[in-house]
Amino acid sequence: MTENNDNVKASALDSKFMNVALTIVSVFLIFVGATYVPYLMADVLKMDYVASVAVGGLLFIIGLVMLVFLIRKKVVE
Repeated sequence: MTENNDNVKASALDSKFMNVALTIVSVFLIFVGATYVPYLMADVLKMDYVASVAVGGLLFIIGLVMLVFLIRKKVVE
């Protein structure tokens, strides 16, 4: 039974659609998370500037971690 579960988990990264979707999400987090999110949070939502930059930096780091994961799994070459 656990062999089936392992095969299902491994096949999620074998899907071309999932590879493209994860790559787009990671690039989106890297670029949009570091630029537009702090701007929108500070100017449009009237939040504290430091908090908005911290959230943007966190999204940037999450995007980088996702991209490194995809590179190590050889999804992105």
